[in-house]
Amino acid sequence: MTTISPARPLGDFLREWRRRRRMSQLDLALEADISQRHLSFVESGRAVPSREMLLHLAERLGVPLRERNPMLIAAGFAPVFAERKLDDPVLAPARQAIDMVLRGHGPFPALAVDRHWTLVAANAAVTPLLAGVADRSLMDGAVNVLRLSLHPHGLAPHIVNFAEWRNHLLDRLHQQIAATGDRVLEKLLEELAGYPVPETAIRSGPDYAGIAVPMELRTPAGVLSFISTTTVFGTPVDVTLSELAVESFFPANNETARLLRQMAEAGPLKDES
Repeated sequence: MTTISPARPLGDFLREWRRRRRMSQLDLALEADISQRHLSFVESGRAVPSREMLLHLAERLGVPLRERNPMLIAAGFAPVFAERKLDDPVLAPARQAIDMVLRGHGPFPALAVDRHWTLVAANAAVTPLLAGVADRSLMDGAVNVLRLSLHPHGLAPHIVNFAEWRNHLLDRLHQQIAATGDRVLEKLLEELAGYPVPETAIRSGPDYAGIAVPMELRTPAGVLSFISTTTVFGTPVDVTLSELAVESFFPANNETARLLRQMAEAGPLKDES
């Protein structure tokens, strides 16, 4: 189960998340279909909401499940969202679903990450793409996918449109921090933003009409061009599950698709999951 720190007043939580979402009391009251007066009383401590109302407000504010338990405790309720390890038998169906998605995406690369971009699992197509990583320690222990991508001794020297891809990843991280307020991610952003950008990394990838930012990766087989999608569980009630994401990379052109199939046929590779 999640370890909960001592609760702050409930009003502090609500005001903090309203500020993050740039919502006034009136905005939230209208969104939650309650009166602004009642919401004001809840924030000031003059009224205590029911558990159902509190969860309703948290849903309207888009509060991550991890942060809803402290809000419940602040209002005098027991936490309701469990946080289990991914190898917990209860999460076996979810883990099987992730593994099926990763395997089914082959011969194209796909990987699963947690809320801090730590690698959870990957399919076999990811392995050959990491052959050019100079600092192998980046792949020891808990592998951070963003660090591996942007580190000067990681994939960075092999990403043809590095500046463009770097900006894309940092923008995503900015958005994630704004949505979650995660301090670990704030430190990660500071670290990644401090990595040097090669002077030659000014090329932009092909224009996909503004619908996607490609990643162009130089490999011994040739330059591979990818666009990516992110998949999350739709209705999780477990903290760990709510924070998992599958990043799937699709070939952005026919040549990349051909090379990936050729690499897969070159020999059996074991999944990293």
